[in-house]
Amino acid sequence: MTAKTPRAAVILAAGHGTRMKSATPKVLHKVGGRSMIDRIIDTVQAAGCETVVVVVGAGPGPVREAVVARLGEGAIAVQDPPLGTGHAVLAAREALAGFDGEVLVTNADCPLLEAADLEPLFAMRGEGAKLALLGFEPADQLLYGRLIRDEAGQVLRIVEPVACTDEERAVRACYSGMLVAGREDLFGWLARVTNDNAKGEYFLTSIVGLAVGDGAAVRAVIAPEEAVMGADTPAQLAAAEAEFQKRARARFLAAGVRMAAPDTVHFSWDTRIAADVMVEQFVVFAPGVSVEAGAVIRAFSHLEGALVRSGALVGPYARLRPGADIGEEAHIGNFVEVKKVKVGAGAKANHLTYLGDGSVGAKANIGAGTIFCNYDGFDKYETHIGENAFIGSNTALVAPVKVGAGAYTGSGSVITKDVDVDALALERSMQLEKPGWAARFRAMKAAKKAKK
Repeated sequence: MTAKTPRAAVILAAGHGTRMKSATPKVLHKVGGRSMIDRIIDTVQAAGCETVVVVVGAGPGPVREAVVARLGEGAIAVQDPPLGTGHAVLAAREALAGFDGEVLVTNADCPLLEAADLEPLFAMRGEGAKLALLGFEPADQLLYGRLIRDEAGQVLRIVEPVACTDEERAVRACYSGMLVAGREDLFGWLARVTNDNAKGEYFLTSIVGLAVGDGAAVRAVIAPEEAVMGADTPAQLAAAEAEFQKRARARFLAAGVRMAAPDTVHFSWDTRIAADVMVEQFVVFAPGVSVEAGAVIRAFSHLEGALVRSGALVGPYARLRPGADIGEEAHIGNFVEVKKVKVGAGAKANHLTYLGDGSVGAKANIGAGTIFCNYDGFDKYETHIGENAFIGSNTALVAPVKVGAGAYTGSGSVITKDVDVDALALERSMQLEKPGWAARFRAMKAAKKAKK
């Protein structure tokens, strides 16, 4: 068996993204709950690129920090000053000095690109192309350079739209900005690129003419427009998000997830939902959610960093925050918030409750208005409720505190001490009654008002 040629990726992320009009760098904006820079790194790694180099601008900054946190300092190449796309790729030459294989060049702001969209590029290289380009056929071709090919499919040149003849402007295939070439060829061509143009920049597209001049085979494959769509503006970012959600809904429906109104449900990049789960209207799955078979997520619920186990019922209007672990057949009802609490099998908190930091035992019942008082302004403390315990309505449990298995708390109690197994804990002031007070009060108020 022939050994697979090693693959590397150069991701271009040095642009300022001014059209996004945001203090957040463009590639740190999110689609499906994941930043675009993380999404493209995911994609190139899934495509087999074991070495990844990200080209960033000079100086420290959040993009560099995000890349270093994930890939390490060795994954950074700096373009300084910014002198065009060809110059940006050339900045990665030193980082790839010891690499011998194929190099994928891609932009960082293509949030819908998948490994399957890139594989034809590598396949074309295997079929003899020295340079493989990724093209697409946009509905609006106004802004894109045309891939000009001969009858045999050889790419002859890329022509920018302002320089197109009428015949070239009619060509539907456009260049996406992505390509694959051998490392030696790629940097050899880039070293010969000049900046003899109106902008005085070194363009990556210039290597096409150099490769053709060398007699190299230059080929193009066509990807769907959605795969290579960029996100340079808030409108484009929203369009990318809409396409991501459309794909996610279709994938979950095909896998057996039932949705009453799919267009109102929003997913994240890592959402996991088993078959035979029911999701009602206007549910949001933020990152880190897993839902097991048979669970029901009712309308207007928001889940993040949570595990919902088989047969559990969540919502409507529930909020599950990171660390929420909802047990089998448990119920988390309307206006209940759960954060970093393991809720046992069959336990119920049906309404108007905050459960934060701790645990709720199997088949425990949490009454309306219950609060886990877990924070003193400086530190968090835990509350633990035993199996089959019954927490009366409007109970405030001041952590750290434990309620034993089978124990009860009286409604309206403030529980500050541990409660023994099967005990009843009450904490209430004595009720006082003053006969006739209300009638006398109303009469006094009426008399004062009559004098005015």
